[in-house]
Amino acid sequence: MAWFKRKTQGILTSRDEQIDVPEGQWEKCPKCSHILHRRELAEHARVCPKCGHHFPMTSLDYFRLIFDEGRFTLHDQHLTSADPLEFVDRKPYTVRLEEARRQTGLNEAAQRATGTVGGHRISAAALDFRFIGGSMGSVVGEIVARAIKTAYTERIPLLIISQSGGARMMEGILSLMQMAKTAALLTRLDEARLPYISLMTNPTTGGVTASFAMLGDINLAEPGALIGFAGPRVIRQAVGQDLPPGFQSAEFLREHGFLDDIVDRRQLRRYLIHLLDLLLESGAPLPETPSSS
Repeated sequence: MAWFKRKTQGILTSRDEQIDVPEGQWEKCPKCSHILHRRELAEHARVCPKCGHHFPMTSLDYFRLIFDEGRFTLHDQHLTSADPLEFVDRKPYTVRLEEARRQTGLNEAAQRATGTVGGHRISAAALDFRFIGGSMGSVVGEIVARAIKTAYTERIPLLIISQSGGARMMEGILSLMQMAKTAALLTRLDEARLPYISLMTNPTTGGVTASFAMLGDINLAEPGALIGFAGPRVIRQAVGQDLPPGFQSAEFLREHGFLDDIVDRRQLRRYLIHLLDLLLESGAPLPETPSSS
């Protein structure tokens, strides 16, 4: 062996210390850089056990987390968006829809379900950010509306889990009118004295924040969630000033009275059960829904 060839390895660089892992089985926490196996992450409700960072979670996984024994009934899965405006930006809207369906296995950015939480039957809707940013178009608005109507008709509590970039620009005014549509139906729910719990996750912005997400009788959020109307960058450009530290974070909003509480996802099911017990007075029936005049 030549004298200049090392028999032992010298100083390790950061690249030398990197560990190759099978692709798709591990995730790196963006907050603490801890490497987590997906199975371990799933066991902790997709929350980093080291630092508490909340990873994104799908709409169906939220349902599995909160409903008793993970059992629930899905509704309106056949609803799909049309393209009445024949909208095209970098690609046709119809192509975006098809790509989102193929990548997520969902027909739309919202799912709705009924089931029991701690023995209490509820109507629930959940948005899914994987599907075109969880944006609210005509079908998402209709699914949320039907979740509200089910709560009203059956006289049961309503839970909506928001995770959205806002109104879906590809549907123009048809998207924006969903804000008024859902808000009006929530007014009927309020008049019927039926409880509505809103859970805002990261991110909840735009037209979703400006409509049903902020209209809960009890407004909750996950730790660190970005919640607001326009994004921080847009606001900074508009006002020409630096924003307060943590502006639009769940913690900032709770401190300033916009949220009732921040709930760790690992405690969410237990928290909801306790909340429903209080709201329903340990099983007392809800008041009769007044007939519409």
